[in-house]
Amino acid sequence: MFDNKRLMITGGTGSFGTTVLNRFLRSDVGEIVIFSRDEKKQEDMRIAMGNPRVRFVLGDVRDLNSLMLAMKGVDHIFHAAALKQVPSCEFFPMEAVATNVTGTDNVISAATAAGVERMILLSTDKAVYPINAMGISKAMAEKVLIARARRIAKGEGPTLCATRYGNVMASRGSVIPLFVDKIKAGQPLKLTDPAMTRFLMSLEESVDLVLHAFTHGQQGDIFVQKAPACTVEVLAAAIKRIFRSDAPIQVIGSRHGEKLHETLVSREELSNAEDMGRYFRVPADNRDLNYEQYTETGNPRADELSDYTSGNTERLNVDQVVETLMQLDYIRAQLAS
Repeated sequence: MFDNKRLMITGGTGSFGTTVLNRFLRSDVGEIVIFSRDEKKQEDMRIAMGNPRVRFVLGDVRDLNSLMLAMKGVDHIFHAAALKQVPSCEFFPMEAVATNVTGTDNVISAATAAGVERMILLSTDKAVYPINAMGISKAMAEKVLIARARRIAKGEGPTLCATRYGNVMASRGSVIPLFVDKIKAGQPLKLTDPAMTRFLMSLEESVDLVLHAFTHGQQGDIFVQKAPACTVEVLAAAIKRIFRSDAPIQVIGSRHGEKLHETLVSREELSNAEDMGRYFRVPADNRDLNYEQYTETGNPRADELSDYTSGNTERLNVDQVVETLMQLDYIRAQLAS
């Protein structure tokens, strides 16, 4: 489906975008458009890549006009541009709304006008039962996508889908690079709550999920990969073992906006989800504004299910986390440096 096609990646200079780019460059895709607002990262990537199939467009998803101009001739979109840092979004929630919510709506509008075939939104486990501004804005981004998908008649607009991730290991700004930097600097590792659990996914697995969504997605679908998890205490112990570190552990308490466990799929979603083996497909709720459907009937099956969380998924021990981390290019590179 990508042979000689044009793919746009919004936020294409970030960790997700870079990994998606590298994967697609191994395919027969015709051209990849990197759309982002950071000119320095674009220049660094352009020099490093040196690939004529990659085109760079400077712009911001907050600006519909810049998207409209950049999207001419584009066939598929992976929408990764977002504000993702929980503390930043807590202090500047309207910035999260402008990028994550309005920006998503702008991408959909531009994609519809340009005749794009498919658009995949990158979402997060923090969008399920959100308690912080980042999660709330990503939940709204999902709602915007589903609402827009409902209004697209079959064959008359892009297929809009989303992928929802847990923690992506070694992505920029995540805890694994932070712990490695602390160990190399001879500093203690600070844990918020040792019992806190998080899902573990690799960047390559995140791209597999994107490709699955591109291939199998129907209007308004959300795709979720089943993933193992571990406690942050186990993660810290695994990293210390890999780097043969005796760095002390300091427990500082949970930060504002943090959950003990993250949820990838709610029980309400699970009651309607399709189990595809490695993935869940959560179809869009296509009820209309007939409110009797919300007040006169319910979903008894949802009462029998539990949320799919980092607390009840497969739990990895230290040995298993060490094995998992040693498969990451980032960890191997850090050990060699």
